[in-house]
Amino acid sequence: MLSQSSKLIEKKRIMSLPELPAPRTVRLKFRKVGKLQYISHLDLQRTFMRVITRSCIPAWYTKGFNPHAKLVFSTPLGVGAESECELLDIRIDRDMPLPEIMDRLNAELTDELRITDAYFPKTDFLDIGYADYKIVVHTSNANTETVDMIREILSSSPLMMTKKSKSGEKEIDIIPMISSFEAELCEGDIVIKATLKASSTEYLNPELLISALRERCGILSGNIAEEWYTVMRTAIRKADLSIFE
Repeated sequence: MLSQSSKLIEKKRIMSLPELPAPRTVRLKFRKVGKLQYISHLDLQRTFMRVITRSCIPAWYTKGFNPHAKLVFSTPLGVGAESECELLDIRIDRDMPLPEIMDRLNAELTDELRITDAYFPKTDFLDIGYADYKIVVHTSNANTETVDMIREILSSSPLMMTKKSKSGEKEIDIIPMISSFEAELCEGDIVIKATLKASSTEYLNPELLISALRERCGILSGNIAEEWYTVMRTAIRKADLSIFE
């Protein structure tokens, strides 16, 4: 990390960079893994606010009584899930090279929260339609019979579940929200790879999928100290299932 005097010198250098005619959006792709899977979305926002300030990148700040960097995240990730492909849009008002922006941010971050790419976006987050997940289930009844049962359940509509939202609870059939899935037995665990709805109007939380399988297959119904599962978001897709960038 830079000393206070070094940061002052850096700020002066950054202020000498060419000013952009209008704020430019930069899209950051980042991973959130390990212990940071338990950080809330609000705390993630606060973390990036602090990191942007400390990194001295030329972020554009809002006007008014409480100036702050404008952050726009893609589809939020639930607490307890990891991701290799989270997206965040920020704005800059000076012409700093993208590799330098990445390096400066990563100098203030950890391996568990890391910028993996930075680019000028050509798409809007409203274009997001789906997300890919890898779910690993370590359970006492991890066998071929359970895998076959999972395949049958996720192929048969309706699969009714109670979905909670700000407006209340409602019963929904989650099968139409599953674009595709694979289930297999791998080294004693059940591994499910699924592409689920993740648009701004229709979103299937992978936790709801796991709850459905727990109720109907008996997975994760034993000792909670010995049974567990992990959720990793591996890709974000458009409505036509092409990769979102």
